[in-house]
Amino acid sequence: MIIVKLIGGLGNQLFQYALGRHLALRNNTELKLDITGFEEYKLHRYSLSHFNIVENFATMEEVVKFQKYKRRLGKKWFLYNKFIADEHKYAQERQFHFNPRILDTQGDAYLDGFWQTEKYFKDIESIIRKEVAVKTPFAGKDAEVAKEIDATSAVMMHIRRGDYVSNQATNEYHGTCGLDYYRTAATLIAEKVASPHFFIFSDDHIWVKENIILDGPVTYVDHNNADKNYEDLRLMSLCKHAIIANSSFGWWGAWLSQNPGKIVIGPSKWFNNPKKKTTDTSDVLPKEWIKI
Repeated sequence: MIIVKLIGGLGNQLFQYALGRHLALRNNTELKLDITGFEEYKLHRYSLSHFNIVENFATMEEVVKFQKYKRRLGKKWFLYNKFIADEHKYAQERQFHFNPRILDTQGDAYLDGFWQTEKYFKDIESIIRKEVAVKTPFAGKDAEVAKEIDATSAVMMHIRRGDYVSNQATNEYHGTCGLDYYRTAATLIAEKVASPHFFIFSDDHIWVKENIILDGPVTYVDHNNADKNYEDLRLMSLCKHAIIANSSFGWWGAWLSQNPGKIVIGPSKWFNNPKKKTTDTSDVLPKEWIKI
């Protein structure tokens, strides 16, 4: 059995699911999702129920069974970490960049981390693309926007603000992409794509409409709230090209695009002030994507 801890927003949950699914397939075992963290974590909620995923939830008893193998911090835990903790049974993410040893995990294991690179699931890309598909058909305004996207040289632009702006600690850690970044990215797209039509997605629609002024046609996709973030993700994925923020949500919107010739632009600086100065973000954006 592979149990993966789900926490964070939709983008984070998709990365966590994708690694768990990969390891479960490699080990020919079942995948279970630990969503118990959402009982206390209130910034986001569990968000994968709208997708065609393998959705089996771990029980509290199953989760607790693995907790004893988690490494503890501090000198007083030296003997515990030496003789009881087991990183093969409780795998904690110890670095932001890809750790190939995680894919060698065998037997029953619990996964605790964010795992933000496609390298953790590239081998099963077709499966992930099939499963990260919304179960229900488009309807209403979503269907209208989907039709407009299909009829144009659609470029998705995702602008993440929200807690990246309102929460001081989050702002200091993540930061936001500035206006210059979006203007430069839009100009680069316009040089490479004939008649681009920008579809702008954000969690701060008022700011976006006041500040993001682009040449050419623009559609502000502002009709879905956080409870329908999966619909925004699906609309993003229909776009032929993408400009993303330093956000896992926008990352997935770009990655899920089926356009074989897609141009994806992302920020070279993923974190404003990472907790570890040595944090290596080189694996977060696929090598085909453009960094500016």
